[in-house]
Formats: sequence, structure tokens, C-alpha cells
Amino acid sequence: MNWEEFLAPYKQAVNELKVKLKGIRDQFEKSDEHTPVEFVTGRVKPIPSILDKAKRKDIPTDKLREEMHDIAGLRVMCQFVEDINRVIQHLRNRRDFDIVEERDYVTNQKESGYRSYHVVVRYPVQTISGEQMLLVEIQIRTLAMNFWATIEHSLNYKYNKKIPNNIQRRLQRAAEAASRLDDEMSEIRVEIKEAQKVFMQKKENEKKNAEN
Repeated sequence: MNWEEFLAPYKQAVNELKVKLKGIRDQFEKSDEHTPVEFVTGRVKPIPSILDKAKRKDIPTDKLREEMHDIAGLRVMCQFVEDINRVIQHLRNRRDFDIVEERDYVTNQKESGYRSYHVVVRYPVQTISGEQMLLVEIQIRTLAMNFWATIEHSLNYKYNKKIPNNIQRRLQRAAEAASRLDDEMSEIRVEIKEAQKVFMQKKENEKKNAEN
């Protein structure tokens, strides 16, 4: 397989969707509203990871495009749990891609403690040889969820998905702490939003004064 040729449209999809999803933040900021999007990241799965997952899931190489949902992946980070639903609703309302699957690990967290909301979309990429419809996974999570998931991912890599029991127990306690943090932030989110709005207005005034 020519991997460079195969992955090129996926890279294009990630770049285009990053711009579009970051645009959500810009639009909310311009309308002087709280933005549900804190920041957006994206990546194309490394070739060794694709091959490893294909082997584990018994996916033939010629079926990767149809059966592997996360070759292209994006993450939308939110400040508050409530923001996740706003992002999901925005994705459902869009017309530039179709949602083919949703997995809610926020209200139905995994046994490990993992929390996130996954949306798989079918996204059209325009290439010189025509349109290609690609599956792209978008994960929406809070900053606390992302911190925990990043650590767990690193540990899974280190221990080849066989994390020692004592570390697993600590991870589960950390997941509970992250969940409590999200709950506490939700309780005072009105005050936080007001404080952030005042701060941003102050920065804008300082910028205007410096220009004058």
C-alpha cells in the first residue's frame, strides 16, 4: 500500500475540520457569548497504530477506509460538562458532514474511568481525482477529562495495555477526582463565565489604549 497516498486525504480532512471547529469559538467570541469550545486538536493515526489496530480488530488492509473510524481524529476541548452538549448539538445541525455514530462515555463512563463523547462523521474531501467520503472521529471532552485520558493513554502504551492493578486503582481514583472537579466547576460556572468576560473586556480595553 502507498501509505502517503492513502493518508493524504485524511490529513486534508483533519486540517479542514480543525479550521471549521475552531471557527465555532471565533463566532461565539465575536457575538460576545461564552464559547463552548476551549481549543481543538487533530491528528492522523500513525501507520504502526493503524496496523496494530487492524490486527486486533481483524480489519483487512483493503477495508480500512470503511471499517476503521479513527484514522483521522479531532478533539474538541470544553471548560464545562454542559459545553459538551452544546458542541454536540452544533455538530448535529451542520450540513457539511453526516453523523454516522455517537458514543456517550460521559454519562456512561468506561470501567477504567474514561469519559468523553465520541462522534463519528462521514466527511467529504475534495481531491484532484474526485470526492472521497472519509470517516472521522471527533471526541468532545472537558479539560479534566482530557488530562486523565492523556495520562491513561501513556500508561497503556508503556504497559502494552496491561496496566498493573495498583496503578489502575490510582487511575480510577484520579478519574473520580476529575469527575468531582468537573462537577464543582459546573456549580460555579456562572461566576467563572462572568469573571472571564470581565477579564477579556479588560484586555480589549488595554489593547485599544495601547494602540491610541
